[in-house]
Amino acid sequence: MSMSDTPQIGDPRAFLTGLFSTAVAVADPVQVVAAHLPKPPKGRLVVIGAGKASARMAEAVETELGPCEGLVITRYGYARPCNGIEIVEAAHPVPDAAGEAATRRMLDLVSGLGPDDLVLALISGGGSALLCAPRDGLTLEDKIAVNRALLASGAPIGEMNIVRKHLSRVQGGQLAAACHPAPLLTLLISDVPGDDPGQIASGPTVGETGTPRDALAILRRHAVEVPPRVTAALSGDNLVVAPGDPRLARAETRIIAAPAQSLAAAVETARAAGCQVQVLGDSLEGEARDLGTAHARMAVDLKAQVMASGVPLLLLSGGECTVTRRGDGIGGPNAEYALAAAVELNGQPGIHLLACDTDGVDGAAEVAGACVGPGTLTAAQAIGVDAASALQRNDAHGFFGVIGGQVVTGPTLTNVNDFRAILILPGG
Repeated sequence: MSMSDTPQIGDPRAFLTGLFSTAVAVADPVQVVAAHLPKPPKGRLVVIGAGKASARMAEAVETELGPCEGLVITRYGYARPCNGIEIVEAAHPVPDAAGEAATRRMLDLVSGLGPDDLVLALISGGGSALLCAPRDGLTLEDKIAVNRALLASGAPIGEMNIVRKHLSRVQGGQLAAACHPAPLLTLLISDVPGDDPGQIASGPTVGETGTPRDALAILRRHAVEVPPRVTAALSGDNLVVAPGDPRLARAETRIIAAPAQSLAAAVETARAAGCQVQVLGDSLEGEARDLGTAHARMAVDLKAQVMASGVPLLLLSGGECTVTRRGDGIGGPNAEYALAAAVELNGQPGIHLLACDTDGVDGAAEVAGACVGPGTLTAAQAIGVDAASALQRNDAHGFFGVIGGQVVTGPTLTNVNDFRAILILPGG
């Protein structure tokens, strides 16, 4: 979406969804991959990858280099046409047998490579579930059970990834070690707060300092019940690869797209439309409903300032919130953030917000997120839907689905985490 196409703020929802489209477009792999591609090696070039953006990244690679040898795993519905690289679809956020089988084939593909070969790894958010071969002694069912429990526990993404690494055959640098002695270049699209390469897809090509005991402590702290085999595995040997391991000596990582870049594009577009802009941060974490409540209160506090200046104010933020599951509803973190904010705003005039995941999927729902305006609660009440009750049941997507507040994009083929925007207008 170009600046000349920016909707007028007279239509706040269109304006906010336009900003979201701008943020997503900047992170399109086709726009960012080409500048980072390596020169052809003397031997084989093998392309591997995993994540919600990985198939689009592979498509961008072949657009520049032509058909390549390789294997990439992406989420169901996120495949792209490639002439050489094989694209395998698997389940996310809970892994499945297709992902496990493809991961084992990937390990076979990179085994036996030499120093004149080159591995190009295309990694983006979602790879933690898609690269899902369990460590020896565990089954796929063990990993599925732990993953489901972690997703419902409210544990922050960094802690979830520590557990995932120590239950895996590929994460925590183990995929990079499998490529040795071939050099490895990893291109990363970041979906994690702080853009830590070790946290993106649980760092399959990046060294890890944590221990299995750390993972066990995280499970206990969040009261996550796990199969006995998992406890036994985390009481055993440390299989992840330390940062100084010689097998990582020829491994390089580059972040080619990140949340900050997408927020910056939204800032530029909003200012061109006449808004003042405050960026609250690109790496905000915490419980989604708590952050939504806090941001709503902030917006109400800033309303007088906007009234006095007569200039619209936009609050932008990114990061990755979590949801502690208390009820039986369908509620991803962006929708829950938006619903909590709507409850707190209680129809406050002139305040509109959008919260969406840039990959087009919020939690387990095939919905990017939701929009809220002054009429949100009134619309719900008119059809007998109670916002506070929906929030209590973690049913934010159910709530926004019945009132027409959902933002549905389909697969965006990229993933730079959550995008949240609050528009405060002068007047009602």
